[in-house]
Amino acid sequence: MTTLNTSTKLSPLKKLVKISAIAALFGASLTAFAAPVEIKFSHVVAENTPKGQMALKFKELVEQRLPGEYQVNVFPNSQLFGDNNELSALLLNDVQFVAPSLSKFERYTKKLQIFDLPFLFQDMDAVNRFQQSDAGQKLLNSMKRKGLIGLGYLHNGMKQFSASSPLVNPEDAKGKKFRIMASDVLAAQFQAIDAIPVKKPFSEVFTLLQTRAIDGQENTWSNIYSKKFYEVQSNITESNHGVLDYMVVTSNEFWKGLPGDKRKVIKASLDEAVAYGNEIAAAKVNKDKQAIIDSKRSEITYLNASQRAAWVASMKPVWAQFEEKIGKDLIDAAVASNQ
Repeated sequence: MTTLNTSTKLSPLKKLVKISAIAALFGASLTAFAAPVEIKFSHVVAENTPKGQMALKFKELVEQRLPGEYQVNVFPNSQLFGDNNELSALLLNDVQFVAPSLSKFERYTKKLQIFDLPFLFQDMDAVNRFQQSDAGQKLLNSMKRKGLIGLGYLHNGMKQFSASSPLVNPEDAKGKKFRIMASDVLAAQFQAIDAIPVKKPFSEVFTLLQTRAIDGQENTWSNIYSKKFYEVQSNITESNHGVLDYMVVTSNEFWKGLPGDKRKVIKASLDEAVAYGNEIAAAKVNKDKQAIIDSKRSEITYLNASQRAAWVASMKPVWAQFEEKIGKDLIDAAVASNQ
């Protein structure tokens, strides 16, 4: 008969400790080999734009600070979604971050239409002052009930007009077709000068210009250069008539689903990336403008004081047209930022 060596028996407590240690080791092993959480960042412009560089910096910072835990995949140039469906994709959690132009939020809140009002801001310093004010910061949360959370403003710059013929006076735009983003304010802006607004995705603009399906468009120096619009537009008017900025947004569902400590790191990384993108935007204005001038593909028109005043007089009535939807207090706050 075999006798059991009682010295090898484990007490219930020791068994529990041993089992717990094995479970902890097993759990640690699973964690070590678990795939990182994927964060998809989709946008519609080139990687060498302020937005493109901001997204890449965000990827770098998150993966550096949360190694092996989160992986940020950036999809530029409408590779994943175009500017007409990226917000829908965000709400479906097909992507986790997008940075549409402020015009794109029109169906989620009318308040952000303020950024489309023509000749509202004198320069980018005024835009920045307004965005950082209490009124501007409140706008980041203006779409929470629709499932969207604004996390920051990203600059691109002031918009210029381009066309297949010179635009010196408002009358020069009469009857011409201009591509616009899906914005009622921008449509009204061109209708005010008897031009024809055509709502088309950003990814189609170059082809539309090249084939003369449209006569012109409005954009920043950065976008005009990076997307080569200057190669198919003979004339650019330095109008600085509007601002083209973006809001980095995520969905309420995704954001609230992040662990608090991880969310804090990701937000800090985004803030740093946005600041980096805004520095690039400021530097690129003159650089890209000069590159277009040096190319000699487009002739640049510079408006004198009276010519600019004529454009302002023609377009400023659009403010009153949208005052009720946007709010007079908000418009007044924006105007005050110019001082």
